[in-house]
Amino acid sequence: MALELEFKITGGDFSNAGKASSQIKKVLKQLNIDAKSIKRIVVAVYEAEVNVAAHAWEGEVKATVGENDIQIVVSDRGPGIENIERAMQPGFSTASKEVREMGFGAGMGLSNIQKNTDELNIESHAGEGTIVTFRCFYS
Repeated sequence: MALELEFKITGGDFSNAGKASSQIKKVLKQLNIDAKSIKRIVVAVYEAEVNVAAHAWEGEVKATVGENDIQIVVSDRGPGIENIERAMQPGFSTASKEVREMGFGAGMGLSNIQKNTDELNIESHAGEGTIVTFRCFYS
């Protein structure tokens, strides 16, 4: 059993950031995945969505729901991450003043993704964009 889900994200569109995580949550509930796993997955996907809205021009979320795990690939077209190791530090943010004034950009996104996933990989190229791939296991 593998179920594929795909969602588009528009940079700067915070009112729709969270739609992918919300839809994924519905699907996982329908599949009777345990609530603790769903919460971890939804937090990670939401953080990734907000990162795209805050930092990129556009992006997409692709989820592959398997029998024992879910793999999420969030890719964007944007400026990329200059220093991934530094960006992983809680509280480090390159968000604009406007994004922070909206209540986003606290610098917790990538560290929250890492905290809520079992596997995480981040690839980024300056001036091109970023691909965040993560996997969560459930029973």
